[in-house]
Amino acid sequence: MSEQQKKSFADRLRDKFRLIIFNDRTLEEVWYLRLSRLNIMVLTTSLFILIVVGVFALVAYTGIRQLIPGYPDGNLRRTIHMNAVRLDSLENEIRMRDQYFHNIKSLVAGEEPPNLVNISDSSMEPASITFSKSIEDSILRMQIEQEEQYNLLVLSQQRSPTDLAGIHFFAPLRGLVTLPFNATENHFGTDIVAAPNEVVKATLDGTVIMDAWTVETGYVIHIQHENNLISVYKHNSELLKKSGNVVKAGDAIAIIGNSGELTTGPHLHFELWHNGAPIDPQSYIVF
Repeated sequence: MSEQQKKSFADRLRDKFRLIIFNDRTLEEVWYLRLSRLNIMVLTTSLFILIVVGVFALVAYTGIRQLIPGYPDGNLRRTIHMNAVRLDSLENEIRMRDQYFHNIKSLVAGEEPPNLVNISDSSMEPASITFSKSIEDSILRMQIEQEEQYNLLVLSQQRSPTDLAGIHFFAPLRGLVTLPFNATENHFGTDIVAAPNEVVKATLDGTVIMDAWTVETGYVIHIQHENNLISVYKHNSELLKKSGNVVKAGDAIAIIGNSGELTTGPHLHFELWHNGAPIDPQSYIVF
């Protein structure tokens, strides 16, 4: 066998070849390159890896990936994310609304609601609000609340005026009236703007018949008074009283807020209802 046939495959890979470039006119050697089969294989493989890595980097870290058919663009990804957030919020709202109806059913039946919807979004803790009361007054309040917890006629019958002008209403909030009562436009209350974290007070003695959260009005609390009067306080950020609590005129019941969809800023929406019909609070209260 010849010497070339006796060479192994590894030796043949290492055989050197020279690539020479000549000047076509003078035949002068201009440039040359010594290569082997192994060098060519390594260079080709390296070039292929570089091309693959470069294409992957362009697709992964640039906007070119959006040109790939079937790949979602930025708007579609944002829409998917927002739909997921809305779905989660909708599930939470349905859960709280079911709990709200269950609480109303329990109250109508004269039972204590097992789970009150009372989710706080306020930075102010109710425990930080302090009121000066004597020990005797606190004991008396506790006894009355335990005895008359769900009695909507808890107020004494010594005074039963039929004329609302003879009733002294306590202003639930001192502030600026931004939108007055207007029954023709289905605005059955008065909107009052005040400083942030202002305390909302009960306008009359009464019993809390509802404290809950709704999609439209946020945190809302209803109080039943004598003479078929009901006061309503909407868009609060925090509720300080629960259903069944007995309150006195001027007692803190909530913190002003901006909760609910039907609101344009922090304020209190205050309503007065007499015998099932809305009345203008500004006819009886100076805010």
